[in-house]
Amino acid sequence: MTESPEQRPAVPGRFSRLRPLPPLPRWWPLPACVLLGAACGLSYGLLATPQYTATGYALAVTDKGADSAAALGFAQSYGRLATSDSTLGYARGAAGESVNELRSRVQVETSPDSPMIAVSGTSDSPRRAAEIANAVVEAIIVSGDHVAKDTGVKLIKFGHAITPEEPVSPSAPLGTAVGGSAGGLLGGLALLVRPRPARRSSEAHVPAPATAQAAGQPVGADERELV
Repeated sequence: MTESPEQRPAVPGRFSRLRPLPPLPRWWPLPACVLLGAACGLSYGLLATPQYTATGYALAVTDKGADSAAALGFAQSYGRLATSDSTLGYARGAAGESVNELRSRVQVETSPDSPMIAVSGTSDSPRRAAEIANAVVEAIIVSGDHVAKDTGVKLIKFGHAITPEEPVSPSAPLGTAVGGSAGGLLGGLALLVRPRPARRSSEAHVPAPATAQAAGQPVGADERELV
């Protein structure tokens, strides 16, 4: 007599002895975001093209008999005009870049306490970064010379941009640290905005005691008075 499939005893399979994985802790997004951010920062530090920055300086000086305080105001004005089309149009010949490309590679800074103009050029080539900075500094000086007789202020080259030796782009260790920190911040924010599960009540629900009449017991004297 053959046994039906329902009557056959269940044979434990290969995976029947595997235990289910424990549930993930509630704080799992934090280490996950830290690892993901560190991996992204490491990839950027290893794969990104190194960028170099060189800085040149121009100084605003006044002619004899002119107000020395005017040099500070004109330095601020020439700093704002350093990335204008007219200034960059003059510098593009020496820099070998178009005006739009040159504007994206130049950063100009001025100080409210000193008539100094700092021009920084950025490129993936150290030599090109120095050439861009020096070309823009020369363009600013030429622009200042055109109106020096009327303003009494002229610009001179104070510092020549030299070829940088090390890039300014993040290295692999720095990129990993920055990426891990950003990932930790995002993971912490995720934990803050994550909805919390409902708390279970620790109090046991005790059923209300049955009344004496419902239980079929005689009502006492005290209870009669209350009724």
